Amino acid sequence: MQPNSNTSLRPVSIVGAGPSGLAAAITLARAGRKAIVYERQPDAGCRFHGDFQGLENWSAETDVLDELGSLGIEPSFDYAPCREGRFFDPAGREMRLKAARPALYLVRRGREAGTLDQSLKQQALAAGVEIRFRQTCPPLTEGGIVASGPRTFNAIDVGYVFETAMPDGVFAVFSDRIAPKGYAYLLVSRGRGTVASCLFADFANEKWYLERTVEFFVRHAGLCMTTPRRFGGTGNVVYDRSARDGGCLRVGEAAGFQDALWGFGLRYALVSGHLAANALLGGRPSRYDRMWRRRFAGMMRTAMVNRWLLSGFGDRAYAFLLSKLERAPDACECLRRLYAPSGWKLLCYPAARRRAFPRPSGTQRRSPQVRTGTTQ
Repeated sequence: MQPNSNTSLRPVSIVGAGPSGLAAAITLARAGRKAIVYERQPDAGCRFHGDFQGLENWSAETDVLDELGSLGIEPSFDYAPCREGRFFDPAGREMRLKAARPALYLVRRGREAGTLDQSLKQQALAAGVEIRFRQTCPPLTEGGIVASGPRTFNAIDVGYVFETAMPDGVFAVFSDRIAPKGYAYLLVSRGRGTVASCLFADFANEKWYLERTVEFFVRHAGLCMTTPRRFGGTGNVVYDRSARDGGCLRVGEAAGFQDALWGFGLRYALVSGHLAANALLGGRPSRYDRMWRRRFAGMMRTAMVNRWLLSGFGDRAYAFLLSKLERAPDACECLRRLYAPSGWKLLCYPAARRRAFPRPSGTQRRSPQVRTGTTQ
């Protein structure tokens, strides 16, 4: 009797038990291939503290939960669909944005039950994945998958997680005085909240911008925090031409797969983990670059051009974009068109990449003094 062609092969080593690494492990295990995940922390989600993040749902016509289902990932984590929100321009003018379908799903990150991290861990274990916590992966001399997080950073997120009696809501403000080149946000769901400033510049003054963020939402959204806990972290929104180092395939943040405009990266992380696993299952890791480029390289390039244009015009551009989104019958569809690749934006990408994120300086290579976490 011939052994199963997948189970007879050597195990695939995966560095990191984040969303991209666990998505890859789930795909491999369900195809009958042995997967071993190495994670230096004692559990999945240790980088996070129950903070809310957004699983964006506007960059593709397919609902993100349906897409995850097609990858074999069950939405067993807690999530809250968001179809409307209150947004503020640099002058503090409020605009209400509405969408026909959820523009994003709020999910929690961390070690608690119901978080995205714990849900993916349980699905991986149920599929037969071996997870070795508190262990460093041996050298990947025969290849594998690297899901170890950002190798450098060009954005930081600083904020608080807290309990609250506030009603559920999604709030954001776009102003260089509060979050230079980025935005600040307040997310509340089921008595929990996250308030933060996402910065793409002036990292040294992150404490000052966080204070301004809290003051703004107290004044404009009635922010009320109980037992606030500080969190923060870094993100990388610049990807390389190739996400492959020989037989090692980089996924998620390790490959720079994040939205350069606003830092959303969970969808890219989960999909890239699945694609990398499929490339290895097919015995052709060299196909991985072609696979991820086909799926989201165009959108990431477009997001980079959008960032260059918006940051170049500053507060005037933020006000214009919010006004356009408010007038749109469906803000989610308007965002999808904003992210859709076009000929002129793709032509602008090389210049946008150079000017929006020049080669990192020494201070950008060093992590800021915030508790470990990540951007959206």
